[in-house]
Amino acid sequence: MKLNLFNISNFKVDGGAMFGVIPKVLWSRVYPADQMNLIVLTLRSLIVETAGHIILVDTGWGDKQDEKFFRHVNLHGGEGLIEGLERRGYTPEDITDVFLTHLHADHCGGGIKRSADGKGYEPVFPGAAYHVSRAQWGWAVKNNPREEDAYPEENFLPVKESGKLNLIEDEGELFPGFSVRICYGHTPGLMIPVIKYNEKTFVYTGDLIPTAAHIPLLWNMSYDIETLKTIEEKERILQEALENNYILIFQHDEHVECCTLEMTEKGIRVKENFEFINIL
Repeated sequence: MKLNLFNISNFKVDGGAMFGVIPKVLWSRVYPADQMNLIVLTLRSLIVETAGHIILVDTGWGDKQDEKFFRHVNLHGGEGLIEGLERRGYTPEDITDVFLTHLHADHCGGGIKRSADGKGYEPVFPGAAYHVSRAQWGWAVKNNPREEDAYPEENFLPVKESGKLNLIEDEGELFPGFSVRICYGHTPGLMIPVIKYNEKTFVYTGDLIPTAAHIPLLWNMSYDIETLKTIEEKERILQEALENNYILIFQHDEHVECCTLEMTEKGIRVKENFEFINIL
């Protein structure tokens, strides 16, 4: 097995939205905001090479929507999706599997591009199967007023039209050493990869625990559809990670790439944080 982690892009969101009911006087101590109350997030993508599969976990925003769509996102920095892959020796044609944690625009938009004739859309990774949970697919297709802006149809319907869609129904091992947990608090069918590598276990926490600052059970995003479920799901995976010394990989944390956990008088917290490259 071979693992790589890279940041597709940075972007900005409202800090209050990212921390829900937690007062700014508390969350801003651990995740500072600018004068507009915006915080910087990353879009880290994971590449997992195992048993003949080259798996790309999440694809970032992409670039096919217009300026109006991106005007509040403030994209900056990062390596870019294709550029980040190329720096690690991969082309789009090399990717055999695209694993989408869920179908919010910042996680799946980069997997579909405008076709060469400008009249439609096509997969960025032509030889890859695109894996999405059945629960998330049904939720995204149905859509709802609260999340309408998060689910542009051009980000995911072309996957089905291309015949590349694989819907996942159950938790368990999807590839050798690569297992799936399915959660429902942030959005129904959020998939969390759990990867066993060199006697270590990595949990790519996605939007279940977007940053290290979200490890406290009550520190959750206002974007979560069912916060109480998020709390239950976080508690379960954090307890398992603590007991088994798992390493958490944060998709969105500008300051912390990975960490281990410890129990404190306030509950489970970060024990040690470090860069991904230093633990391989």
